Amino acid sequence: MDKLIVGLGNPGAKYAGNRHNIGFMALERIAADHGFGPWKARFQAQATEGRLGDTRVMLLKPQTFMNLSGQSVGEAMRYLKLTPADVIVLHDELDLAPGKCRVKRGGGHAGHNGLRSIHQHIGADYGRVRLGIGHPGDKDRVSGYVLSDFAKADADWLDDLLRGISDGAAALAAGDEARFQNAVAARIAPARNSGAERPAKPAPQPTPPAEPQQPQSLADRLKSLTDRFW
Repeated sequence: MDKLIVGLGNPGAKYAGNRHNIGFMALERIAADHGFGPWKARFQAQATEGRLGDTRVMLLKPQTFMNLSGQSVGEAMRYLKLTPADVIVLHDELDLAPGKCRVKRGGGHAGHNGLRSIHQHIGADYGRVRLGIGHPGDKDRVSGYVLSDFAKADADWLDDLLRGISDGAAALAAGDEARFQNAVAARIAPARNSGAERPAKPAPQPTPPAEPQQPQSLADRLKSLTDRFW
């Protein structure tokens, strides 16, 4: 096995549509689109194996609940004789706008419970794909926000994002982060511009200059005066 790609979420139908489960959603799309085998219970997770391009990959959805995700990731990584550099984790990101996607390696966990657990079990030197879900605006509302389902209004951008991740999955597995980001952007960009363009306002037409008036003849002036007083 060359790479371990992990999606974070919480197990069970109750949480399936939560914002916190976008990592699970991304892996399910990759597995379906790229012909991976059936999901099986392994490493305290649901796992499936297949190929993304030339890379042999295991997809892993920890079933430990989010704050214990590192137990599953560490167990699978060690069994497959991989290093943290071979691990890529897809997770929800409050600090990115909905539909945004960023790749990074190493760094802190920014308070994300799943990443915090993974840090504890394998260290910080693994890859991350940060999937933007937006922020509720108040830190006291974060827990309820991430554990709530995506809104109906999110359906279009979410589908585009998941399709883009699947399109770029082989590039991600191969370590070509730029090509992966381009694949995601190719799906997301049309969605941002999908609204019908407003018709351009017609340019204001210049007011035609008034035609110069011809001076009145004496007879015309006399007739005008006659009309006014008679």
